[in-house]
Amino acid sequence: MITVQFTVRPDQGDASGFDLGDMVVSGDLGMADSAGHVPDQGMMIYPSVVLLMDGLRSFLQSNARMHSFIGIDTSFNLVVRRTKNGLSVAGKGGVVARATVLEVVSAVLSAAEDLGRGLPPEDAVASDLEGAVAEFRSLVTTTVL
Repeated sequence: MITVQFTVRPDQGDASGFDLGDMVVSGDLGMADSAGHVPDQGMMIYPSVVLLMDGLRSFLQSNARMHSFIGIDTSFNLVVRRTKNGLSVAGKGGVVARATVLEVVSAVLSAAEDLGRGLPPEDAVASDLEGAVAEFRSLVTTTVL
């Protein structure tokens, strides 16, 4: 099991594609969370989610064994590895989840779609996020899974 959540930090004024936010990835083995660290591990959440989806999509369509993600303007990172039965997802504290490719893709996609609802469509980053979500969504129906 894996859950993913992307959030925008409060009190930043009108929603913007460059707002700071956090990522939380949790599973049966633990949690990786960018919030509450010193130094701060918050990130420009919208471009970071685009980077995460683009990187995961490329990784899943390749033969690579491992993918490392580091958010934009942060030290928060996730490492995704292929396993015999799917993927493992780890943060700095170790593996937080082992899940199927479909479970990981679905969790990231759902969180990205939820995040995108808070961004005004005329924002410059909105089209980047929308395009990344559309391309990532295609993973659900490809033979990669």
